[in-house]
Amino acid sequence: MSYGTPARRNHRPARPSLRDGAGAPGTLTAVPHADQSQTNPPAPSPGAPRPARVSPVPLTELAGQLGITAPKGSAAVTGITHDSRAVRPGDLYAALPGARFHGADFAAQAAAQGAVAVLTDPAGAERAAATGLPVLTVPDPRGRMGSLAAAIYGEPGRDLLRIGITGTSGKTTTAYLVEGGLRTLGPTGLIGTVESRIGEERLKSERTTPEATDLQALFAVMRERGVRSVAMEVSSHALRLGRVDGCVFDVAVFNNLSPEHMEFHSGMEDYFQAKAELFTKERSRLGVVNLDDEYGRRLAAGESEVPVITFSAEGRADADWRAVDVVTGPVDSSFTILGPEGRTVRAKAPLPGPFNVANALAAVVALTAAGIEAQAAADGVAAVTGVPGRLERVDAGQPYLAAVDYAHKTDAVESVLRALRKVTTGRLHAVLGCGGDRDRTKRAPMGAALARLADTAVLTSDNPRSEDPLAILATMLAGAAEVPADERGTVLLMEDRAAAIAAAVDRARPGDTVVVLGKGHEQGQDIAGVVRPFDDRQVLREAIEHRRTAAPHPNDQG
Repeated sequence: MSYGTPARRNHRPARPSLRDGAGAPGTLTAVPHADQSQTNPPAPSPGAPRPARVSPVPLTELAGQLGITAPKGSAAVTGITHDSRAVRPGDLYAALPGARFHGADFAAQAAAQGAVAVLTDPAGAERAAATGLPVLTVPDPRGRMGSLAAAIYGEPGRDLLRIGITGTSGKTTTAYLVEGGLRTLGPTGLIGTVESRIGEERLKSERTTPEATDLQALFAVMRERGVRSVAMEVSSHALRLGRVDGCVFDVAVFNNLSPEHMEFHSGMEDYFQAKAELFTKERSRLGVVNLDDEYGRRLAAGESEVPVITFSAEGRADADWRAVDVVTGPVDSSFTILGPEGRTVRAKAPLPGPFNVANALAAVVALTAAGIEAQAAADGVAAVTGVPGRLERVDAGQPYLAAVDYAHKTDAVESVLRALRKVTTGRLHAVLGCGGDRDRTKRAPMGAALARLADTAVLTSDNPRSEDPLAILATMLAGAAEVPADERGTVLLMEDRAAAIAAAVDRARPGDTVVVLGKGHEQGQDIAGVVRPFDDRQVLREAIEHRRTAAPHPNDQG
């Protein structure tokens, strides 16, 4: 090994017809980098966007929905938030218990900013009442604020076709592909890890799935602006923490399940049961399930409460929809989809790798389940021009392939490296780190995967957060060391991520591939609680350009 240092009252447009094929599929572009200009002005108020027009809802009506006695007063509510900093006049402030503080500690701040009432639990009731505002007290305010938010904003989701995607890997890509197909219905929305979009307006995402109060407000803004359908990522955290309460998806998609978030879940069964909540009658109407995945087969075999349609990118004959005649390439893959009643669909996954065939197939089947004609759905998926940070190519005129990918779990790292190996005539140089304050059990396996599947495995920092970066790297290195010497590539250990990327680029020759894994679209690096600007795409491009202008050096790959 080598080592380196360093509503009911609100106006509702007609619900879109699922059979309406008017309009051509649209395309997507990558999220602008931090140094690129953006036309959208900053939000005038903190927090998530809010609809411009909301009919006031009497507090007595909300109390009735909660099944409690209405507090004294005649307050009317026009919004709801769980963030005291984002309170606007007319809001119901949801004061929730937290790990270090209780939201009721900030009730006075909320009152000063115009809150008209507080929703809280018995532990926060006294502090909330001290503000003089009416208080709605329930045992589990987090579990009730989603349905309250939906009621306050006039049940906005009912006027949107909603497709929710869950699973360990591929949620973001599938959501983008679904959104591409939904454009056949008119203006679209997108909610996920990289960004949220309302039509063409882009909003930075703080988490994969917004909190329930923000999510319902976002739906309301989408409805107000004429959006007809939305593709949305649904995380296990969102399902367990009630972020999608008050939301029933027209179609729920299950991609796959592999170890992840074990710092949050007690094990794989707990993780699966969280995902399976999306396939209950409370959360969705119809499921689309990957039959190639063992957990998907469990849903299809009866562990889903809603009817399911199955798909298989591996061509399983028992799937409702399956991919055959798959031809993979360095940029995309083409394949044929065989469906019920002898249907045949020509399809393309607009990103490379077998796993993206699965993502594209999932998107086409979900769109078809939503009522879009199958070939039109496939054409919309094929028209997507890229997904930010998902095998995103960086081209600075170099004679080798360079890409950035968000893969940050063992299965995803293995899938990306195997896909790239198939289209690489030379050597494969990969850079990877593991995040701090997150699942520690995957660090050694990720280090081993990189060492086994790459010719050059550069272990580096991801977002160390509060942890010692070297301690994280030591665990990754231990995993790499478990790979027999004759089965592993050259392993480099470099704490500084920019230096690690430069080291991989320095080894690249014509026909090689350089891939930087783990952070994808992210534009910052969290070190000891300080987030510094860092974009893998920009740093990789700069390293390539520096290499091109630097003096030639000996080939040190041997």
